[in-house]
Amino acid sequence: MTADPQTIEAAQPVSAAARLMLDHDTGAVIVTEDGRVSGIITDRDIAIRVVAADKGPDTPVADAYSGDLTSVGPDTSIAQLVQLMRSAAIRRVPVVQDERAVGIVSIGDLAIERDSDSALADISAAEGNQ
Repeated sequence: MTADPQTIEAAQPVSAAARLMLDHDTGAVIVTEDGRVSGIITDRDIAIRVVAADKGPDTPVADAYSGDLTSVGPDTSIAQLVQLMRSAAIRRVPVVQDERAVGIVSIGDLAIERDSDSALADISAAEGNQ
């Protein structure tokens, strides 16, 4: 799990979300509304829902993010998390406690934890390539 993940308010522009992704070498930022977790925006969301739709960088995150959020608590086991990610076909899961983001788990994190010799674990553990 990546602790203390990046967050952005839904009213902020997608350019601010993209800047957070660049500055923190991540492909996703947790979206909040009034400080409470409400979804997640990914680099793919920006590419498909903003760039490909001919919308501009001032488009609010609220118009581009995935609001159908699947999240877990800090006490969720790795086995439960793996099953959840498989069944929902998702790559990243926010870890939420008291409606606040305390972490985020990616398939890369799971690869490092469960199969450290895999190609995905090697790629996930490598330094960013900005």
